Amino acid sequence: MKLNVPNQLTVLRLLVVPVFVIVMMASDALWADIVGLVLFIVASLTDMLDGKIARKHNLITDFGKFLDPLADKFMVIGALLVILYKTLNRAEPNRLFCILFFWAVLIVIFRELAVTSMRLVVSGSSGIVIAANRLGKIKTCTQIACVILCILEPLLAYHIEGLDFLADYRPFSVLSTVAMAFFTLWSGINYIKSYWKYLDPDK
Repeated sequence: MKLNVPNQLTVLRLLVVPVFVIVMMASDALWADIVGLVLFIVASLTDMLDGKIARKHNLITDFGKFLDPLADKFMVIGALLVILYKTLNRAEPNRLFCILFFWAVLIVIFRELAVTSMRLVVSGSSGIVIAANRLGKIKTCTQIACVILCILEPLLAYHIEGLDFLADYRPFSVLSTVAMAFFTLWSGINYIKSYWKYLDPDK
């Protein structure tokens, strides 16, 4: 199967995810956080580019509609799980952030499982491919921002003198985690509400 450029970028994003996870899990050293952050930003940029190219050159395909949000899910959930592991492993001083982030990750995972299941059922029964809507895109943006800030903030706190307060209070991580949880939950409810009519309990 020959893939167009947007779909190639989507596949590239999928391939970057395991590399990101391996690098981030390999070490707690500065280099691992920096390389991991760069890899995640590159993956996030492919998410922005594939959609723009597809719309501009009329290269939107059902394959892309299906794979693009799936690649986003792998990218975000993989990153969130890595951050959660590293946060707990280094005895994060901000207990509030630990609890908040743990529940936010659960919200993201449950939402993505529910929406993905709905996509498969609706696509199979009605032949409708559910593309990401505006609220879903906002949700993805808040998730990406949260991952970047949750990697960057402790990186700055632990490696730059004078920024110790970031490790103690984690203001940017906390705010971005709240925003991520809010939009993830909202977009999930919106998807279920919009496509519930296609779920026939008698079939």
